[in-house]
Amino acid sequence: MTPELIVRNATLPDGRKGQDIAIAAGKIAEIRPAIAAKGVIEIDAKGHLVSPPFVDVHFHMDATLSLGMPRLNQSGTLLEGIGLWGELKPLLAVEAVVERALRYCDLAVSKGLLAIRSHVDVCDDKLTGVEALLEVKKQVAPYIDLQLVAFPQDGLYRSPSAEKNLIRALDMGVDVVGGIPHFERTMSDGAASVRALCEIAEERGLLVDMHCDETDDPLSRHIEALAYETQRVGLQGRVAGSHLTSMHSMDNYYVSKLLPLMAEAGVHAIANPLINIMLQGRHDTYPKRRGMTRVPEMRQHGVNVAFGQDCCMDPWYSLGQADMLEVASMGLHVGQLAAREAMGFCFDAVTTNPAKIMQLEGYGLEPGRNGDLVILQAKDAIEAIRLKATRLYVIRRGKVIAETPALETKLSLAGRPALVNGADYAPVEAG
Repeated sequence: MTPELIVRNATLPDGRKGQDIAIAAGKIAEIRPAIAAKGVIEIDAKGHLVSPPFVDVHFHMDATLSLGMPRLNQSGTLLEGIGLWGELKPLLAVEAVVERALRYCDLAVSKGLLAIRSHVDVCDDKLTGVEALLEVKKQVAPYIDLQLVAFPQDGLYRSPSAEKNLIRALDMGVDVVGGIPHFERTMSDGAASVRALCEIAEERGLLVDMHCDETDDPLSRHIEALAYETQRVGLQGRVAGSHLTSMHSMDNYYVSKLLPLMAEAGVHAIANPLINIMLQGRHDTYPKRRGMTRVPEMRQHGVNVAFGQDCCMDPWYSLGQADMLEVASMGLHVGQLAAREAMGFCFDAVTTNPAKIMQLEGYGLEPGRNGDLVILQAKDAIEAIRLKATRLYVIRRGKVIAETPALETKLSLAGRPALVNGADYAPVEAG
């Protein structure tokens, strides 16, 4: 099959250099040096890193870009954010939610972010957010894989109609079963919600993604219940625990029991570095807890860990720009992931690892996979994180859907004219 596009002289995330990537009929047809072809569109990667698209496996698109509506979060805390969202929900209109979400999706495409899992609040009897994001999912399908989670923000049992609304949302076409057990009135209600939600997912053949233990309380241990229920109903590999911040406060002995349980159950973990570091540890003076789950220890036990953006200009977080390299950088710093291998993991945590959690079909840089690529102005994954590298080209099914000029700065210094870009500074090679 004759390719429609060839990306030449690419460096791949695994370190291979000088590779050509041929795309035919929207799929990767071949990856090797010096692919011969005539009359096709060619892009010279110039030795830059070519990656599969970025993936955000934890986001709240129904709230995105609503900053200041109806007021700002003055304390910057999680609980004020939840309260503020409760004030905003009755004011939401489907058209406005769709408009903000589409604006965010445009930003995401410019950053090479082509797959997003968004939680959508179902504790609104009108299901405004559900209706809006199902419409957004349909509109962005040609260029973004949008997966929706039925999320009972106010608690499955704490909110009177949440359970009924969650079922309604799933019937409307929402993809994933969500929960928030630590926000139920009691620990036993939280455990019961985990059990019920896993049973719903098993009956319907769906994935599970629960906000789990997003608290500084070391006694919030719903991840243990989630791992148990995952095995009990046979959901191994289909369940994710998001946030898991209470683990940063648990004693080491208990964690030494917990992590093997998670690994045995095949439960994925999703940390949200930007939001976790901002919202957690708010009752601490000093020493102050970091606010992120135990990423290095999870990796050591074979747990698949991904990083999420979580929020962008909404009641919980007033910053954000759909930049998964910013997320990876924060995860690297907060997790003290300083070894070169660990830095490489941080790139995986916003690409291949979340793609596995979302069970994205056709994802990756291999022949037969989707022709979805991002060309970054960096020579490798670590440099991409360090520089928050410019996305030179974003390609979806073999077609360029976003293009940004290379970043270059010209200096005019006395006697020393120079051209600077951050890639000029590299570590000294050992040996």
